[in-house]
Parts: sequence; structure tokens; C-alpha cells
Amino acid sequence: MENIVRDMALAESGARKIEWVRTHMMLLAHIEERFAKERPFEGMRVAMSIHLEAKTARTAQLLHAGGADVYATGCNPLSTQDDVAAALAESGVHVFALHGATAEQYHDHLCRTLSCRPDVFIDDGGDLTAILCGEHPEYAENLLGGSEETTTGVMRLRARAAAGELPFPMVCVNDAQMKYLFDNRYGTGQSVLDGIMRTTNLIVAGKTFVVAGYGWCGKGAAMRAKGMGARVVVCEVDAVKAVEAVMDGFDVMKMEDAARVGDIFLTVTGCRDVITTEHIKNMKDGAILCNAGHFDVEVAVADMREKAVRTWCARQNIEGFEFDFDGVKKVVYLLAEGRLVNLASGDGHPAEIMDTSFALQVLTAEYISKQGREMKPGVYEVPQDIDRAVAELKLETLGKTIDTLTDAQRAYINSANG
Repeated sequence: MENIVRDMALAESGARKIEWVRTHMMLLAHIEERFAKERPFEGMRVAMSIHLEAKTARTAQLLHAGGADVYATGCNPLSTQDDVAAALAESGVHVFALHGATAEQYHDHLCRTLSCRPDVFIDDGGDLTAILCGEHPEYAENLLGGSEETTTGVMRLRARAAAGELPFPMVCVNDAQMKYLFDNRYGTGQSVLDGIMRTTNLIVAGKTFVVAGYGWCGKGAAMRAKGMGARVVVCEVDAVKAVEAVMDGFDVMKMEDAARVGDIFLTVTGCRDVITTEHIKNMKDGAILCNAGHFDVEVAVADMREKAVRTWCARQNIEGFEFDFDGVKKVVYLLAEGRLVNLASGDGHPAEIMDTSFALQVLTAEYISKQGREMKPGVYEVPQDIDRAVAELKLETLGKTIDTLTDAQRAYINSANG
């Protein structure tokens, strides 16, 4: 099967990017050493749909070193890096991905990736899962199971399972402690601010930064924006999370009220229509809108395009929208077409963070390759021994050690008498 990449001549540039992250992803290096010897995926096909950039490519190469025939595509047309895709294809992985792919091309790339009839697959957002469950169930004929990387994908998985529409086992890597506590919080927090600052070249300090959604990703973004000197406002629909935001030192209000005071707006909810033109009516002229949720529906971009009197490219990855609200002119700016600002306008999470997340992914894939035949269809958590092993390995790579309980201490805390 031929690769679909922009230009194989870009491979040298992509290879440099992959080599750079390789030197900063020590967990994967440790795992690769074992995989290369044991080759746990020998004779198996592994399909991947994850943001196709250097850290993902490094992970695909690791699976390939472990014996897998790997088929890779992106999970968002704007996060694919064409030079990395070319380098990955040159290294022996089957690649179907183009930056800026049309909706039709993107869907075709997903289907081509699955047409290998994988034994194991890794999903990010749930698009591969949707195709296997609906359009092409025949591609799942050899399937042992799969794993899901993101909060949005897990939400879709659980809904599908509740409806009785999940015919194979899926492991929620997103819900592992070593994933959401670090990737979602510290990874999203840093990469979102990186993407905003790189794209706008504007200061964050002194501005009012509105975060819609106070899950782990929202917490990370709020924390980083505060650290950059912004006044942070949180919008939530969950009373418990809203109280938590207040206790963390942030203001909390409805979006209709936050719209009046915000300078930069970030949505990270997993829902749709979080910011609409009704909110934009109340915004300051020149407000900046962006999204870090998986799909481009949190900022109602279609609604904006329909009602804007003028749109234009204000800067690379920044689109201007002019509105006329009953004779009042209003301009707002949208980053990265309302797609994931940290990937569509940046390089995604730092390498050290994804080292941990992808260590979970590859060890989970190994678990599925061995246990999948005994697993019934449904949604599973990452086994605790995998989560714990990744934590211990991370500490080792950081050069840190911790105490262990003595037998007497273990007996004490497990005693009903105290």
C-alpha cells in the first residue's frame, strides 16, 4: 500500500524533528530496548490515528521496532506536519496524512489506515472507532482491541458502549493517572499558551483570559495563564468544578458575563456552541477566540461565518471576523480555524509530557495484544500495574527515589484497629 504524504523530499527536516524528541523521551527509549529484543507485536498490524507530529512518529517507530506493521494517520487535518509524515514513511511506517486535508481526504486517510485490518489500534478522538463500528465493521475482523487517548474520545466511547454499539474492547488511556494528571494539565497548559503566543505575538500579562471548562485541561490552561500574569475567569456548568476554580483563586461567571470582560477566550469543554455570536455581541472589539477541545465546534465557527459581514486573514493562523450588530461594528479574531490551538498553531505538548502518555499507549497496546482475546467488548481502564510502572519509570528517568513501606507500616495501614 503506497503512502500518501505531501512530499518525500521533506523527510530530512522531519527526521531532525523526530531525532530531537527522541533525545527527550527517555521512557520510550527504555521501552524500545525491551521491545526490540522481545518483539511483542511480531506478525501484528497496528493502526494509529493521533496528531501526526514528531512525538507521535517516535511512538510509531517504537511499535515498528517491536515487530508491528504500523499504519498511521492524523486525527486532525491541521495538526499533521508534512515533513514528519514524510520522515515516518521513509522509516518503514505506512503513512496516510496531509496537512490541510479536506474533509473527504481526511476520511479517506482514516479508512486507508484501517483497511489493513489491524490487530490493535490507537485512537485520538474516536474517529477510527466510529468507522469500525459503523461504516466498515469488516476492518475489525482481526481486531483484538484498541485504546483511546483523549477526554473527548472517551466520552464518545462511553456513550457508544451505553448504547450497545461497541463490539470490541477499548482501553481508556486518557483516564490513567499518569495521563490526565500530567498530559491534560501540564501538557495542555503549556502547549495552549505556546500556541496562542506564537500565533498572535501578543502579551498575556495584564489581559483577562477566559477559560471555558475546568477539567484537567482547563485547570492547566488557567494555571499557566495566571503564571503569565493574566487575570483568569473560568466558565463552568459543573457546580463542583466551579467551586474548585474559586478556591484555586480564579473568578467564575457565566459566559455571557465573561464575554464583556475577556480579552482572550479559550474553550476546552468537549461540548459545542460554548461561544456563539450571541456572546460575541458583548465582547470587546478585537477579542481573541481559540479552542483546545478536540473538535472545532466549541467556538461556533459555522455560526460566525454565516453572520459575519466580512472575514479575512489577519495573520498566519488568525482569521478576522467583522460583525454588524444593529449598526454596531465588532471585530474578533479566531485562531487556527477554531481547531486545537496547541497543535494547529504549535507543536503540541512538550516531548517529556508525551513521553509519559505514549509510554502508557504502547504498554497498553502490548497488554491488548496479549489479553485481547480474553477481553469482552466494552470500555476498560488502564491496568493499575501499567500506570504504576510508568510512574516508577518516570521517577527513574528524573533521577528521583522515594520511600517504600516497611512490613510493619503496611500491616498498620491495612489493620482495622489502626
